[in-house]
Amino acid sequence: MTLSFETVDVFTDTRYGGNPLAVVFGAEGLPAERLQQIAREFNYSETTFVLPPEDPAHTARVRIFSTKREMPFAGHPNVGTAAVVGWRGELFGRPLGDTVLFEEIAGVVPVALTREGGAVTATTLTAPEAFSRHQEVPADQVAACLGLDVSAVTTARHAPVIGSVGLPFILAELSDAQAIRRATPVTARFADQPEVAANGAILCYARVAEPDLDIRARMFAPIRNVAEDPATGSACGALMGLLGTLETGSGTLRQRIAQGVEMGRPSLIRGAVDHADGTSTAVRIGGRSVRVMTGSIEG
Repeated sequence: MTLSFETVDVFTDTRYGGNPLAVVFGAEGLPAERLQQIAREFNYSETTFVLPPEDPAHTARVRIFSTKREMPFAGHPNVGTAAVVGWRGELFGRPLGDTVLFEEIAGVVPVALTREGGAVTATTLTAPEAFSRHQEVPADQVAACLGLDVSAVTTARHAPVIGSVGLPFILAELSDAQAIRRATPVTARFADQPEVAANGAILCYARVAEPDLDIRARMFAPIRNVAEDPATGSACGALMGLLGTLETGSGTLRQRIAQGVEMGRPSLIRGAVDHADGTSTAVRIGGRSVRVMTGSIEG
């Protein structure tokens, strides 16, 4: 059985930047164990498998695998898969409109396609779940995991807290961009700090006043086999949900988030959250993708 694939770098318009993703077609009928093996073979943070939808009103069923497990939802796999599908122009014999609907474990994920001159140039997902805020995590535990002094973790707007729009992350604000650059994951601390170990992933961020940029962020999850991730759409979606709850009144907050810079894979994630009276009502994450490889593999 021969499968086709494309790889893309997501949240960038420059090859070898952003977050790499493999998108596989033709895996109908293969068991989950084989899909997991294929994902391990690519060895990217995630690989997606595009399958016929269970509901014909939707575009596709998309299964997302990390190197260890199937994921209910993830950000850059949706953004990148939508770009690949959009470039093809049709899927399973049907032409595509301006929005694709992906069936996933977390729910149906709508992804809007932005076109310029008829070509898809960017894609933007709407998170499948409303933002949910969970327990706080002690600042000293976060600091220990990031190799920082506790003073680098600011709690003026919020304490480190677990948030989710489909996948939970610890969200921690740092004092400034210098603290972001100094952060270094300490694997042993991720494992022995109890509130951190229970989740395993920290998105740290700092507000910045830079041209065309609002936030610098990094995501570490060494006990999940991700020392650092160059662009984490689901984590930045959770961050946007959290930031929406901190806004007053009603409106839409838009933020430009840089991630992956320290890894040499710079990414630009565009986030938006609709908010009303301290509640985030819809979260969107988007960006560009660029094709890197195409080919076939034996299933």
